[in-house]
Amino acid sequence: MKWQGRRKSSNIEDRRGKSIGGKGIIGGGIGIVIVVIITLMGGNPGELLNNLSLSDSGSDTSYEETAEEKELAEFVSVVLADTEKVWKEEFQKDGLSYKEPTLVLYTGSVDSACGTAGSSVGPFYCPGDQKLYIDLSFYQELQDKFQAPGDFAMAYVIAHEVGHHVQTLLGTSDKIMPLRSKLSEEEFNKYLVRFELQADYYAGVWANHAQGMDLLEEGDLEEALTAATAVGDDTLQKKAQGYVVPESFTHGTSEQRKRWFYKGFQSGKIEDGDTFQAKKL
Repeated sequence: MKWQGRRKSSNIEDRRGKSIGGKGIIGGGIGIVIVVIITLMGGNPGELLNNLSLSDSGSDTSYEETAEEKELAEFVSVVLADTEKVWKEEFQKDGLSYKEPTLVLYTGSVDSACGTAGSSVGPFYCPGDQKLYIDLSFYQELQDKFQAPGDFAMAYVIAHEVGHHVQTLLGTSDKIMPLRSKLSEEEFNKYLVRFELQADYYAGVWANHAQGMDLLEEGDLEEALTAATAVGDDTLQKKAQGYVVPESFTHGTSEQRKRWFYKGFQSGKIEDGDTFQAKKL
């Protein structure tokens, strides 16, 4: 991806190396939301809750930015700036105003309006404060654990989380999340899959515009598709336990995630991404 020397977002909050405090918020509506969308990588809620801190104490950590981390921080800032441009234009087409989210960089653990989370939960978006959270060490995990290397794979991750912000602004999140208390877990999971696939679609919409701005390089699209494939529920479950449990899927299969991202990439339009009305995912 062509990103060096380009405009960086001003909506970056750098908390790397800073101590945290306050109680994690697990219960309530926001707690439910963070459980279901906190990580792109399909982490299960049980693991998430184990990583949420309920302690008031924080500890100071010594942090010194490396050259690699500096470059990564600049990269995610440029990608965020690109999403701001794309979604501002798309919202304006529909007579809407796009409120830019903030991206929080942190190390180890972080406080959000959704609670206190450790970096093991992966990148996440919190609708309570409309902020994206990412520990840059995830970039290495994306390469090593998920075998999805490349800068555009990381760009896909950021664009997916911004996709959840778009859902918040459009009111989709407010329509879907209350169903959690009305449906069985299995039935609600079906909505979650459509919810996550829509965020993948929106990531594809951003990629379409990035291509239109001549920002993509050879192999970039393949990097994003590889990342989308690597984080499908079926792939992750088979890798973790040797078999899949379709009724427990919350993000979609590898094929579905790749297909909806690519559909967004081909369309470039918000209106073609209504996964909730789609007869086939």
